[in-house]
Amino acid sequence: MIKKLLFSLFSIFLAYQSIELLNLLIHTNAAEFSWIAIFGISLVLNLFITGVFAFLGFVYKTNALLPSSYYQIKNSKSLTIIYRRLGVEFFKTLLLKAFWGKEKNRKKYFSGAKTGIENFDFQTRQSEFGHLASLIAVLMVSFILLINGHLAIFIITTIINLIGNLYPIILQRMHRIQIERLTKLLEKRK
Repeated sequence: MIKKLLFSLFSIFLAYQSIELLNLLIHTNAAEFSWIAIFGISLVLNLFITGVFAFLGFVYKTNALLPSSYYQIKNSKSLTIIYRRLGVEFFKTLLLKAFWGKEKNRKKYFSGAKTGIENFDFQTRQSEFGHLASLIAVLMVSFILLINGHLAIFIITTIINLIGNLYPIILQRMHRIQIERLTKLLEKRK
């Protein structure tokens, strides 16, 4: 209960900070920022907005906001081509080396047991929803900044957004292809 309250409050705080940063940028001339400031602002904007949805997803079943049919993989061949062409495998490798390489962290997603498959599926849906909501929210904010003359912030924010939110969406969808294959294999064995 306390965790839900704290994470909800932190999510509200990050939403407020995102709005304040956007408001500041709208009322500031784009020429006033150095390239370092542009990169920093773009990174912070992505972190704030993504954090809003991440912290909610840690304590609420946010994936239920989309229909179950959204999470079904309809064309695994096209998804695999996109995965390869965008280099999501490299992104996955970086995640494994930086964070998910530790067994303790991986077990939060999948314990390795048959019962862990349901949790893994749930976690991929939670993660995908959070990144999808963040991707859309950051894109909306980016376009507001573009309209207000912040071309450089728009470009850098969009690049960070695509790497930080689109790549994880593709990765989670690829995980669900593996989950579907594993589930079918286990059903055949019964």
